Amino acid sequence: MLLKLVFRNVLRHKLRTGLTLCGIGVAVLSFGLLRTVISAWYAGVEASSANRLITRNSISLVFPLPLSYLERIRGVEGVKTVSYGNWFGGIYIEEKNFFANLAVEPRTYLELYSEFLLPEDQKQIFLRDRRACMVGRKLAKRFNWKIGDLITLRGTIFPGNWEFVLRGIYSGRDNRVDESQFFFHWDYLNESLKKRQSVMADQVGIYILSVANPERAAETAERVDRIFRNSYAETLTETEKAFQLGFVALTEAILLVIQLVSFVVIVIIMAVAANSMSMSVRERLGEYAVFKTLGFGGPYLAATILGESLLLAAVGGTGGILLSFPAAKTFLHYLGDYFPVFSVTPQTVLFQGLATLAVGVAAAVLPTWRAVRVPIIQALGRVG
Repeated sequence: MLLKLVFRNVLRHKLRTGLTLCGIGVAVLSFGLLRTVISAWYAGVEASSANRLITRNSISLVFPLPLSYLERIRGVEGVKTVSYGNWFGGIYIEEKNFFANLAVEPRTYLELYSEFLLPEDQKQIFLRDRRACMVGRKLAKRFNWKIGDLITLRGTIFPGNWEFVLRGIYSGRDNRVDESQFFFHWDYLNESLKKRQSVMADQVGIYILSVANPERAAETAERVDRIFRNSYAETLTETEKAFQLGFVALTEAILLVIQLVSFVVIVIIMAVAANSMSMSVRERLGEYAVFKTLGFGGPYLAATILGESLLLAAVGGTGGILLSFPAAKTFLHYLGDYFPVFSVTPQTVLFQGLATLAVGVAAAVLPTWRAVRVPIIQALGRVG
């Protein structure tokens, strides 16, 4: 009987119910998209491997490290593989075509980043051709690049026009892998710098290390930094996750604003749902008084109102959650250049579900308190 009464109460004012459902759905959808933006911001952190360390100049990432450090790092206890690279910062045609492009030691880099899946035939050609480059599947699709295409980047950190031949298109092992990056041979960059007699020759931006035991990564990092302590280029070695978090910290204020906005959206829809429930309860105070005279106590009335509120929240919230997936795909289609990894995660769905539950419960609190506390005589005597 209780469920039947709840369903009838929900459908009593179809227009009001429809508008409330739409409001809750849009709010939960907006909340989910904002949480997905935050997840996308942390995509690099989440994709970090526990067995990789990053070594950089202790002063700043802007300052390079000598290539001569390579063999000494390889000899550190606990280090398995070492690769290295430089942020290139090249521009393709115009500045708005931004994407990450790096000069790396290709053989060891691909060994360290096994989540980059490259066909074996493309891999072998990429390794042999010093002018070769490897790009992610999304980046190739974005510019309609094909294997064998000649790609020219205009250098900013390293001035000049740099020509590359596309030899490989990689895909990610899962949806957390960034498929919008551009990699080429560090040797190609370094040889050109040597010909120009540049002071940046034989200098690398970072070293990437794989460790034998992730649980002892901190000890391995300390051993590396100890070797170069008091040298003219001291090092700072940290986990890949900490390295990525350093970049996220630069935009911490923006992330805080997005988080606040996501919660404000839920608070607003709580107020809207509570107002809708208050109107419904105010119209039915006489009915609730009759229930009281028939022996139905406060818990029954509370269950009726809470059930109606939760049903409205559940239907509207479920609609918002289901719409989040196509909305995220649409968002990625138009703004994927800025968010290479943008998908609704199980954690986001969980947050949306909790937000929906919170809306349902919060919207019923005041109307329930009023219906239970109002005297029978006052409720029966109320007009309108």
